[in-house]
Amino acid sequence: MHFIPLTFGRSVTLLGVACAFAAAAPALAQDSYPSKPIRLLLGYAPGGGSDMVARLIAKPLGERLGQGVVVDNKPGAGGNIAADLAAKAPPDGYTLVLLPSGHSSNAAMKKSLPFHPVNDFSWISTVTTYPLTLAVTPNSPIKSFPDFMQRAKAEPGRYTYTSVGVGTAMHLVGEWIMAEGGGVATHVPFKGGAAPLTELLAGRVDVMIDTMTSTAPLLKDKRLRVLAVTSPKGASNPPGVPSVAEFYPTVVFESWLGIAAPAGTPPAIVARINKELRAVVAQPEIRQQLIDWGGTPQTGSPQEFQARVERDIQSLRQVVADRRIETE
Repeated sequence: MHFIPLTFGRSVTLLGVACAFAAAAPALAQDSYPSKPIRLLLGYAPGGGSDMVARLIAKPLGERLGQGVVVDNKPGAGGNIAADLAAKAPPDGYTLVLLPSGHSSNAAMKKSLPFHPVNDFSWISTVTTYPLTLAVTPNSPIKSFPDFMQRAKAEPGRYTYTSVGVGTAMHLVGEWIMAEGGGVATHVPFKGGAAPLTELLAGRVDVMIDTMTSTAPLLKDKRLRVLAVTSPKGASNPPGVPSVAEFYPTVVFESWLGIAAPAGTPPAIVARINKELRAVVAQPEIRQQLIDWGGTPQTGSPQEFQARVERDIQSLRQVVADRRIETE
């Protein structure tokens, strides 16, 4: 008569022990994280600006985490190949991805993606931000940003601006500016590289819209003159250069690079990477290098990073709709 209760009680005890071990397993895994090298995916080829930033932070981040962080270039599809690989990777903290702000313009321009641009990621932190610039040659007849907008209104379609491709942030921000200012400028897209600058210097296009990382060295050498930047009003801009937001307050856009992980990555691991990444970007030599490349070192919370991505996607989708830009 006592056999059944005894067995039942022992089963309950064993079940309780098993449940305790099961509950403790994720915590133990997180406590020992990382126990092997971490892969940092990047959607662009070696040698470019994003690759330079990835390699700048990978080594010190690995040193702080106690395991190597290996940059894995997976170029193609405007960065979507790497983003898709990250979205579908196990959410264990051993696959990260350095995403650019092009992630937001891709989401605005694509009718469909193989991943959800927000929900399929655990957002960790931005690394650096940098505004877009509207630049002309030193001898351009366009003397200022208001002058450019006045010309775009007085002679619709007469003046041109470049981008590194249809649907890129440069293209969409150019259309955003024209929409807010009531002007019309002709968009001239290129497939990246030095072509926009070559055409600008040759006088075949009027205004180049590009990132500050591309413009800064040319600005220092006085090969270009910057009319305006797209950073928020009151930002630390080059001397004498206004923000577009001083004229059109809604037009604020900063390119960014930031680290994300697959959705479902344990919060403790996200918090650990966030903490170590902040410490890396705070190192004086890392900060100075990012500044020298035309950026502003900027980290934040996972929540702040996700909010930025959501805001950018919403703003750029609105531009696409308002300007009736054909999506892909």
